[in-house]
Amino acid sequence: MSYTALYRKFRPTEFGDVKGQDHIITTLQNQIKANRIGHAYLFCGTRGTGKTTVAKIFAKAVNCEHPVDGSPCGECETCRSIAAGTSMNVIEIDAASNNGVDNIREIREEVAYRPTEGRYKVYIIDEVHMLSIGAFNALLKTLEEPPEYVIFILATTEVHKIPITILSRCQHYDFKRISIETITDRMKELMDTEHVDVEDKALRYIAKAADGSMRDALSLLDQCIAFYMGQKLTYDNVLEVLGAVDTDVFSRLLRKVIGRDVAGVLDVVDDLVMQGRELTQLAADFTWYLRNLLLVKTSDNIEDVLDVSTENMAQLKEEAQMIEPDMLFRYIRIFSELSNQLKYATQKRVMLEVTLIKLCTPAMENTQDSLLDRIRAVEEKVEKGIDAAAVLQVQGGYVPGAGYQDGAYGAGGDGSGVPGGGSGASGSAGVRKELPNAIPEDVQEVVKNFRSIVGEASGILQGSLKKARLSLGGDNRLMIVLPDPLSESVVGREDHVQELENLIEQRIGKKVEIEVRHVEEGRHFEDTFVDIEQKINMEITVED
Repeated sequence: MSYTALYRKFRPTEFGDVKGQDHIITTLQNQIKANRIGHAYLFCGTRGTGKTTVAKIFAKAVNCEHPVDGSPCGECETCRSIAAGTSMNVIEIDAASNNGVDNIREIREEVAYRPTEGRYKVYIIDEVHMLSIGAFNALLKTLEEPPEYVIFILATTEVHKIPITILSRCQHYDFKRISIETITDRMKELMDTEHVDVEDKALRYIAKAADGSMRDALSLLDQCIAFYMGQKLTYDNVLEVLGAVDTDVFSRLLRKVIGRDVAGVLDVVDDLVMQGRELTQLAADFTWYLRNLLLVKTSDNIEDVLDVSTENMAQLKEEAQMIEPDMLFRYIRIFSELSNQLKYATQKRVMLEVTLIKLCTPAMENTQDSLLDRIRAVEEKVEKGIDAAAVLQVQGGYVPGAGYQDGAYGAGGDGSGVPGGGSGASGSAGVRKELPNAIPEDVQEVVKNFRSIVGEASGILQGSLKKARLSLGGDNRLMIVLPDPLSESVVGREDHVQELENLIEQRIGKKVEIEVRHVEEGRHFEDTFVDIEQKINMEITVED
């Protein structure tokens, strides 16, 4: 006889074998014992949680000749025929392939005939959300008022796709995700029956990877056992088969990121790739690791909540002292986005490496939650003796809130607008030799003449610049700040930026680079940008 998969071989045959759904089992048994059986049931929940299994057991129980405490005896002729799939009283329909109106009309015609044996005809419609709108409409009347000997059991993983008219006609049962402990205990019980030697730690990892699905857990266990046939199944074996990564690797990776060691991070990724680890699973598991670290960082007495060993808990507590909560929030956000992107990516390694480099170098991001990390990076480099002005220039010429005093730009605060003080007049690669780079005084000259300069621009550009305010973006860069993203997209067009730079060049005879930004929603201009209006004591306006 051919081999039978574990999840099929050990599928529950009575209510007592169903794990993790006690709230549903108790209700159904009480209904059977009290003879208060409904005519339509809706079983919904994630995959592998027992919906179809419970439906079949319920079908046996309502037809069983000798039920025991609301559960089928499993010995009578009716129970045996239903278990073997030969009973004419239990009709199982796959709605994914039988989703048309004609299929439902056949059911409506069949329900007119009484069962040949037993008390009830039970229709189990699996993945019922796949039915067409016409099929749902055809089912409505029969579902509301079926013959007394007919029971409908609808099963679905996507209850939100079912019309409310169907939902209102059914008793609704939500199947919960099964806990890691329950899945582990069940697998341990089955491995004792199968005489397979498995480490408890390995079973717990499989249970965690199953994400609340008993069927997924048994399928993964089947796969691992087949790979190491005849050997003891260890935790390391399971990691190898599933392409997963041990938590020690996550710890090493996190410490490299905290230390902003890009080369070290890339070495870790290279090792994982060479070991054949699944990068999508790596991103998901690392996000979970960061979540555990955040809980340790922000909560007391979290040991009972987290499903980790004593050694891992000590490691998490040590790392929690090395990182700030805002950094963890940023890391979790970035890796959550990465997990979604990796599902459809062809260059997964490149995306993972870019994401990790982004964690190490917060200057690559302009989001609000990266602000503190950017400032922290500047402080770390200053502590190591690196010039703060150089760091600011590397990070894009401007770090909001860092080193700005009395409206002056940069660390110097001398009004020159040059980081670290001084005139800042220096050559720059890529600028035409016949035009010297502008210095802050020249930028101020542009600001004083900005109204007339804009008056020479094209019509759409003039309109978009009505509410513009001016700031400094660097040694020779004028920052035009717009009140909203739409205005920014218009002014920031390459041809419009070039037009403004040419007008300025014609007016003052020197090169001034233009940078276009907008004020983020919920913030004020003064919160983020240096206001040149205050710096040069004049009112800057742009008229129609």
